[in-house]
Parts: sequence; structure tokens; C-alpha cells
Amino acid sequence: MQTVNALDPLRSALSALRAKGTIALVPTMGALHDGHLTLVRKARARADAVVVSIFVNPLQFGVNEDLDAYPRVLARDSELLAAEGVDVLWAPHVSAMYPEGFATSIRVSGVSEGLCGAARPGHFDGVATVVCKLFNQVAPDMALFGEKDWQQLAVIRRMARDLDLTSPHVARIFGVPIVREEDGLAMSSRNAYLTADERARAVALPEAMRTAIARIEAGEKLAETLAALVQELMQAGFASIDYAQLCDAESLDVLAAPIDRAMRLLVAARLGTTRLIDNMAVGR
Repeated sequence: MQTVNALDPLRSALSALRAKGTIALVPTMGALHDGHLTLVRKARARADAVVVSIFVNPLQFGVNEDLDAYPRVLARDSELLAAEGVDVLWAPHVSAMYPEGFATSIRVSGVSEGLCGAARPGHFDGVATVVCKLFNQVAPDMALFGEKDWQQLAVIRRMARDLDLTSPHVARIFGVPIVREEDGLAMSSRNAYLTADERARAVALPEAMRTAIARIEAGEKLAETLAALVQELMQAGFASIDYAQLCDAESLDVLAAPIDRAMRLLVAARLGTTRLIDNMAVGR
């Protein structure tokens, strides 16, 4: 596996890869777990060569968020990726991604504004900007993202559509289902922040969501079902609930009642100092 930190060696490495065939990109912020490695394995199954990026993107962290505390374990991550047969690790320095005087930002209206966008102003502007740059830098034939952050995936898909980033010979975007621990908790780099007691309590999140989905699909009143979900999480020891909403799976419009289209139950909740997110399909 070749590791590169600057654009010129990246372009040289990509030129050699393109001679092999198709290129898949897996963007990450590092602190890799089996969810990330599942993306890599799916990428290897779809493409002739795989590029993984590791970049802790400062633009998507807000005031008082965990940019400095975010785990940075590049040596360990590199070993994991090499073992998976990754061709290139793109690990740019901040100065390579955002050179002095950088002044451009991408904003995706609509899908970025509610849910996590409301709780973390500017977060998805940072996501859209860095992903657009990664697409331009790597010019992959496809890119793979986990579905754990469903809103992020919706933002990226809308940006790629609006900016013609999914035209022929430019990245097709694939969502990969959430990888979960044995007890059902969605894998996340932020799970490492949980104390042992908090980790034991965290399983209440997927359990409460499955209970709520069963009630929704049984025809029970949505408002009462969501209120019961929130109450169940608070009783389990969660400090606060940022949101618990049933949404249109594509537009992320918040629903007052179930609809005859794909829907998603999305929840963000804080356990101690850690903010956990999860989502699950409802209906079809």
C-alpha cells in the first residue's frame, strides 16, 4: 500500500492505478473499526483498485466539539488498510487540503438543515466541501459511504447530483448498510468515548428504535410512539435527545404521519458527553 500526503504524489499514484481499471474511494476520518473495513471490502469487490482517505476535517467540527480529542491513530489505521489490500492511503495534511487563503465552501440546502444540521450549524457545509474536494482530487469511478450517518449520505448524494459529480466516469455513490456490534449498537469511532457503564446503557438506543418501528408499522399514533421512544432513552440514562424523527428517506422531510414511500427513523441522543446517532428503515 502506498501512503501519500500531498497532491503531486497522489496524482502519480492514481495515474498508475487507472492503468489497472476502475478506482473506488472510501473517505474516512480514521480511527477505523469494522464498519470502515466493511466499506473497504465492498469497494474491493466493486473496483479494480481502492483508495482510502484519512482526514480529520476541521471544517465539520463546530465550536466546543471534539476536533482536538478526535482519535488520531494513523499507524494502526495504516496497518489495517494494508491488511485489507488497499492500494493507496490518501492522508493529506491540513495545509494540503486547505492551503493558506482557502475561502470556498459548499452548502447543500434542504437536506442539510434539520436533524444534525440544526444541532451542529455548519457541519454539513464542511462535509460537502471536503467530499467535493476528495472527488476532485481522486476522480474515482465510485465512492462508498456508510449509512450510519443517513443525513450525511443524503447531503453527499444531493451535492453530487446538483454539481454533476455523478456523470459518466465520475463517482457513483454507494451507501453501505450499518455495521452493528453483537448487541445491536451501531459501530462508531465515538463509541470509544463511552465509559463501561455508558456502553452498557447505549444498547437502549437500537432497542428503543426497534420497538418504535414495530409500533409505527402496527399503526399506532406517531407522536405518542416517538414520545415513548424519548422517554425510554431518558430512563436508560441518556442525558438528552437532540431529535427522534420519522423522515422521508430521500428528502429527509420530517413526517407527521407515515407515508407510502421509503421512510427512516433517525435519532441523535447524548450519553454522558458522547453524542450517538442511529437510523433504521421503516416500512418498505
